[in-house]
Amino acid sequence: MSIRIGIMGYGNLGRGIECAIRHNPDMKLAAVFTRRDPAKLRILTEGVRVYQAQDVFSHKDDIDILMICGGSATDLPEQTPALAREFNVIDSFDTHANIPQHFANVDKAAKESGHVAMISVGWDPGMFSLNRLIAMSILPGGSTYTFWGKGVSQGHSDAIRRVEGVADARQYTIPVEAALEAVRSGGNPDLTTRQKHTRECFVVAKEGADKEKIEQTIKTMPNYFSDYDTTVHFISQEELDRDHAGIPHGGFVIHSGKTGWNDEHNHIVEYSLKLDSNPEFTSSILVAYARAAYRMSGEGQTGCKTVFDVPPAYLSPFSGEELRAHML
Repeated sequence: MSIRIGIMGYGNLGRGIECAIRHNPDMKLAAVFTRRDPAKLRILTEGVRVYQAQDVFSHKDDIDILMICGGSATDLPEQTPALAREFNVIDSFDTHANIPQHFANVDKAAKESGHVAMISVGWDPGMFSLNRLIAMSILPGGSTYTFWGKGVSQGHSDAIRRVEGVADARQYTIPVEAALEAVRSGGNPDLTTRQKHTRECFVVAKEGADKEKIEQTIKTMPNYFSDYDTTVHFISQEELDRDHAGIPHGGFVIHSGKTGWNDEHNHIVEYSLKLDSNPEFTSSILVAYARAAYRMSGEGQTGCKTVFDVPPAYLSPFSGEELRAHML
């Protein structure tokens, strides 16, 4: 039996999920839900219907896992708890500072309704989170550093696009090279948020918009830009489409620690990603965790989960016997 996947929101992430489903034979796309006009939305999968977002609740018997593809700034804090009352759900909420509150809200809704809800699934939070946990558990007392980029942040770009007067935008996160090299050398430097990354924004302003106000709003936005040296460039839509159409990203998790009775041996663990398409890679992670959510729901589990709560074997379509024989 195929796992029936519903997609709520058909932007870059939703399209990426549709592509990822194609590569997972134990899954099928059941429906797509959009705030746009369904009649004008063309998806890639033949024979799958597109519906208005508000019609999703009438399809709860047709969907095993609903993938919520909204933005973390304003969509997911409202959508995920509401939809977890009717569906097993997964989101990619990535505002790190607000994850505990989002977890609490979603956990309450999912437990009350008897569903499984996974939040903050992606590569950070997500794969990077797991690597931080593993490295810190193996080498306790060490130092862990996370660097993102250079690449386009979907969440930060979305946050800029929601600023009054902004028509479109791309935001690049850029590691400070000197900080990265200091960490790789094992120097264990004390680095502030501002010392590790810069942020560069390319913004298309609406006609007549107050550019000075837009720039100030971006640079002072909490949880997104206020803690970073941020540069804002105003460009035309044509320039944005020509020079910033791709969505690459990547980054590094680096942990340094010591072993031995007197800490005489040094170790550095590094996990890195180099991604041609940030949303497509994130989508592939979401689809793997959809399989895990489906299995956990089938076991009778309920409530909110994160990547920390999922046994790795639940991500794979292979049986335990196959995994032990070929991957262990």
